[in-house]
Amino acid sequence: MTQYNMYEAKTNFSKISKLLEDRVEDFVVISRNGKPILKITLYDNESREGLFGCAKGMFEIPEDFDDIDISDDFDEEIFPL
Repeated sequence: MTQYNMYEAKTNFSKISKLLEDRVEDFVVISRNGKPILKITLYDNESREGLFGCAKGMFEIPEDFDDIDISDDFDEEIFPL
């Protein structure tokens, strides 16, 4: 674990991010007046893998989907034509 004070962290932000990217450190602690206040970690892109498209193949959109008229389902005051 590496710890920086606020000023050091601001000055060495690129160095801190490089430590995390190269996996030299798992996290870096930023302190103010000697008290830890922040814990910086590398963003985990892998945990979001597979989120988009996870329902692929589970249902089909009908060919006439855009042709369906739903205007009768709404009041004219709320949904004027």
